[in-house]
Amino acid sequence: MNIPESLKYTKDHEWVKIDGDTAIIGITDFAQGELGDIVYVEIETEGEEVEQGDVFGTVEAVKTVSDLFMPIKGTVVEFNTELESSPELVNEDPYEKGWMIKISIAADANMDDLLDAVQYKELTGS
Repeated sequence: MNIPESLKYTKDHEWVKIDGDTAIIGITDFAQGELGDIVYVEIETEGEEVEQGDVFGTVEAVKTVSDLFMPIKGTVVEFNTELESSPELVNEDPYEKGWMIKISIAADANMDDLLDAVQYKELTGS
């Protein structure tokens, strides 16, 4: 299983790539593997500020629908529109082409709950 050292993770299996006051968010390789073939990604929070822990979208796989939880407080500034026509990118390349949203990190965002790669490996038993 692929767990890049450069990213942060949540217990809900989202990953976060922090770049200054912006963050890119998606679901982990572990999560996409558990979900199976992803057929639809729905993000309806573009332009909205979303609190940490709140749902920012959903992922629909062949057998289930799963909520996506915001890892840190911020405003959704961009959705990966490639996922509208090619949701399978989340399965094929969850950390690059399969990213889901970009956010502007809120000034009062709390990042203390994010896990590093070692902690995430422990969580998933990898």
